Amino acid sequence: MDIFAKEILRIDKDNIDEYKIHFAVNNGKNEPLDVFVRDPDEWKGWNSWRGGRDDFSRKFIFSLIRYYHKTDKWLFGGIFEVIERNTDGYSVKLIDLHREYIGRILIHYPGPGARGRAFYLENHFNELKVAQIFEKRFEGEAFPGYENVEHGFSQLEAIIKQDKSGWKSALENVKGIYLIVDKSNGMIYVGMASGDSGIWSRWKSYIETGHGGNVDLKELINTKGIGYAREHFQFSILEFRSMNTEDKVISEREQYWKRALQTNKFGYNKN
Repeated sequence: MDIFAKEILRIDKDNIDEYKIHFAVNNGKNEPLDVFVRDPDEWKGWNSWRGGRDDFSRKFIFSLIRYYHKTDKWLFGGIFEVIERNTDGYSVKLIDLHREYIGRILIHYPGPGARGRAFYLENHFNELKVAQIFEKRFEGEAFPGYENVEHGFSQLEAIIKQDKSGWKSALENVKGIYLIVDKSNGMIYVGMASGDSGIWSRWKSYIETGHGGNVDLKELINTKGIGYAREHFQFSILEFRSMNTEDKVISEREQYWKRALQTNKFGYNKN
């Protein structure tokens, strides 16, 4: 039996015409779900950006977040009130209505069926079905296993800033060889993590700086900014070893992967 969102996220039918529905999708740089997890203020900004059109032309914004590339799944992102409008953007505030369900209700809906991000709520509200109700607010995906990590900088940033226990426990207890792919041009970088906090600590330094202290990447990031890394870098693990593994072994494996992938010739490694 289907449960519809309107049965839980009740909106007074007499003022539903005061609402726009916001279908938040990838803006070419970030997934809105990653933004929602890592920074509430940044997510609020997604509901105050105006652009060239007055998308949020009504008093309230009913926000939905695309759920990790699944075009028919949306996470409830809250209801915002538009306090002020100007050419630079909107001034909005998160209201208390259904605040307890923010990040907890996953909605099944194919989407608006047209280009754009904001539509009249009354044209969609009755068709929003509840796919799942999470016990607690969504805090990012669970660790998928070492062999299944293929995460963009933005995703990893949300995970590390949230100090996700599953990810942290898995990554700080292994040394290893990792791969960074620059998705804008196909250039790759092979690095190693051999410190006391394993891969977690190494990747955390990338999130903080964009280049992780690597001479090979510093020039790129110092020139283009950390936003370049956030938009284009993707991380994966080539191999992992126990924390008892000697650093010499990790270094030898790093050199092997550099040779195998020819990253000195076709990538960002310079040695």
